[in-house]
Amino acid sequence: MEITAALVKEKGGKFELEKISLDEPREDEVLVRIVASGTCHTDMAARDQQTGPTPFPIVLGHEGSGIVEKVGTGVTELKPGDHVVLTFGFCGECYTCQQGKPTYCENFPGLNFGGSRLDGSHSHHDHNHDVFDNFFSQSSFATYAIANKRNAIKVSEKAPLELLGPLGCGIQTGAGAVINSLKVSPGKTIVISGAGAVGLSALLAAKACSAGKIVMVDINEDRLEFSKELGATHVINSRNVDVIEALKEISPKGFDFGFDTTGRNDVINNTLANLKSLGQMGIVGVATKPLEVEMNSYVLKGIKLLGIVEGDSVPTEFIPQMVEMYLNGQFPFDKLIKKYKFEDINQAIEDSESGKTIKPVILIGEYKN
Repeated sequence: MEITAALVKEKGGKFELEKISLDEPREDEVLVRIVASGTCHTDMAARDQQTGPTPFPIVLGHEGSGIVEKVGTGVTELKPGDHVVLTFGFCGECYTCQQGKPTYCENFPGLNFGGSRLDGSHSHHDHNHDVFDNFFSQSSFATYAIANKRNAIKVSEKAPLELLGPLGCGIQTGAGAVINSLKVSPGKTIVISGAGAVGLSALLAAKACSAGKIVMVDINEDRLEFSKELGATHVINSRNVDVIEALKEISPKGFDFGFDTTGRNDVINNTLANLKSLGQMGIVGVATKPLEVEMNSYVLKGIKLLGIVEGDSVPTEFIPQMVEMYLNGQFPFDKLIKKYKFEDINQAIEDSESGKTIKPVILIGEYKN
């Protein structure tokens, strides 16, 4: 079938809308008519080859939401007409998947960044030439996408489908880190560094968990003011104040949890220095330098430093959970989103990179809610 897709043809290139062809779904795949797709810094990192040697031309996009059009013969839990959120790819068969930890799938790199299925095949073609695809097992910057039965997650039709795509990656990462990884409970205290989409999703989740003191650290004053609106009890502009001293004033006995989205040594160490004994620090930020910590004091305090991928989510459970929290008014992630037309995808990317928009969502197809 013919589809319209946003292709990137070279490192750092613009997204170009073009007509290409898409194969029928295989036995374990589904064809999804894309309603919308969030944009994420991982799309930009792949475009710029920061995640590895991205092949070109490629169809990116990994926060898709849409409606199932066709299912392969081996798909039993989805049917045409189902509303789905597309999430990261995982094999379901390796040791970590079998342990209920699909975010650490042994085949994660190939299924999400390889530019093809694991067997090297492609479902997208342009004038009989293969187009690289299968980005996060979906490539959702297109009017239609092929996803695997495992990473197409059925969700309630009561929720606005055009908003749900970011639940598949960025929002899942922040919220899952708080709910699944750190398991923040009522009254506990947390420091969140970085008021981007992931950090603010973590803030919303901490609020939903009835955390006590919730501190947001950033250098953007507008984002910090917005954090207060979302539920932060305290904010710190790290450009203007000594973060360690400011945190000590807020909670002299220290904090239970820290969560970092920046990947910066100084920012991570500022939080680590203010954790209580047995405190936990989750990190998801992409670092440009190795992390350096003064180990002795953290060992003596029993501090746990946790690397977190995709919020330690089991998508079939956690994505519907976030949708229900949203419908119940407990998780207003829609406040982070700004919508863009498909033809304005490059403007959306630019606004995301400049910080003008927290979470751009590209409207690709129509539907009636």
